[in-house]
Amino acid sequence: MSRIVIVGGGLAGLAAAVALTARGFPCTIIESRPRLGGRASSFHDSTTNTDIDNCQHVTLGCCTNFRHFCQTTGIAEFFRREPALYFIGPSGKADRFAAGSLPAPLHLTGAFARLSYLSWKDKYSLATALKALARPVSEQDESESFAKWLTRHGQSQTVINRFWFVVLVSALSESLERISLSHARKVFVDAFLAHRDGWYVDVPNVPLEVLYGGRLTDWLTSRGTTIRLLASAEEVELVNDRVTGIRLGSNEVIEGDEFVVALPFFRVLSVLPESLKTQADLQGIKQLEAAPISSIHLWFDRPITDLPHAVFVDRLCQWVFNRTAIEAVQIRQTSEPNSTESQLVDAYYYQIVISASHDLDGCSKEETQQQVLKELTEVWPIVADAKLLHSRQVTEHRAVFSPVPGVDALRPAQQTPVANLQLAGDWTQTGWPATMEGAVRSGYLAASNILKRKGRHDDVLQPDLPTATLSRLIFGLQS
Repeated sequence: MSRIVIVGGGLAGLAAAVALTARGFPCTIIESRPRLGGRASSFHDSTTNTDIDNCQHVTLGCCTNFRHFCQTTGIAEFFRREPALYFIGPSGKADRFAAGSLPAPLHLTGAFARLSYLSWKDKYSLATALKALARPVSEQDESESFAKWLTRHGQSQTVINRFWFVVLVSALSESLERISLSHARKVFVDAFLAHRDGWYVDVPNVPLEVLYGGRLTDWLTSRGTTIRLLASAEEVELVNDRVTGIRLGSNEVIEGDEFVVALPFFRVLSVLPESLKTQADLQGIKQLEAAPISSIHLWFDRPITDLPHAVFVDRLCQWVFNRTAIEAVQIRQTSEPNSTESQLVDAYYYQIVISASHDLDGCSKEETQQQVLKELTEVWPIVADAKLLHSRQVTEHRAVFSPVPGVDALRPAQQTPVANLQLAGDWTQTGWPATMEGAVRSGYLAASNILKRKGRHDDVLQPDLPTATLSRLIFGLQS
């Protein structure tokens, strides 16, 4: 039996392990943290005595590989599909955004038309830009930022702030000045234009720890895969152009025949031997940049909205997730007698996500919280009367790689110059931005390379949603 070692228990490493384990090749996963999931993980909040996610993770209907990953391992049942999105305009009015009965790409025409915070002139301008965005990206276009492209295509600041910013900063976790045209196009073509199911949002209705630390762990270990937590990889050992093992911080060496290094881009070079660090194929890794995502967790003594989520327009807050409604539970915890710990009874839990949160670097947590509460109160006045029982703020400073113009030329392939060493991570060449879908694709591609080396030619990577006939005719999109 071939020994396969995977360094990193984030989604990329887990996807590689799932693909290989499902085909009769169990693996050894090495993870430095006490939990699996990487950036898609939970932490324990002692005040509420619950596991809460470091940030809200969602997936779209166009994420075919992530969906396949969930269905394969049996965790798909823990995702809730939202039949509509709710956009809160500057006036505080909630606009329901949902597909109509028309085929793609006309299925969302009515939803766009009903956005109350855009004028008909704005909507016409938006439609012309969307048609231009559907065209193939030229080298000249790819060299400029999406912000410049929008200006060149006559988009007003109102349309930019109230539409393009709202969608893209949430999807790509970066400012429009630091987003390439190809990555922006990917979001809109796959999610809105190519197939009528691409835009659907699926939200996990349990903490991520339940998914990856519970169900997925059981699925892998029951099929022979070994998981080593709190095991930090220090060095990839290379002998005669072949990896022989992974040296841990404890000086233990995990030997194997095939290896996948699924670490973040800012860590991967530190474990590679010097002879590999200088390889031309891997030099682009050094130039990759990161963007932050912040998450503010709030517990109130009463519900502040019955909406499951809300997308805020033209505000600091971008997404508000009603975790109490999504999980359909309430925290009912009372302290022991004489305990100094705060008492939470019938607490209602909300999570606010601020992507590309560069501007929060100079703000204290108190300042950020006050701004968030101010915006929530403007939309839902009941917040002014509600008692804030508990709060947490978490910032993942290197949450994603920045999709700046030219970034795809810096992303390495999964196959390294060493035959039995693969890389995996959303930052490798996947054709996708930094998303859970991109991470799973990278793991599947790495697994495919290993299977091919063993004479197996399985179709691990799942196909995209098929492009609708009208989308091909109207926008010239390819299948």
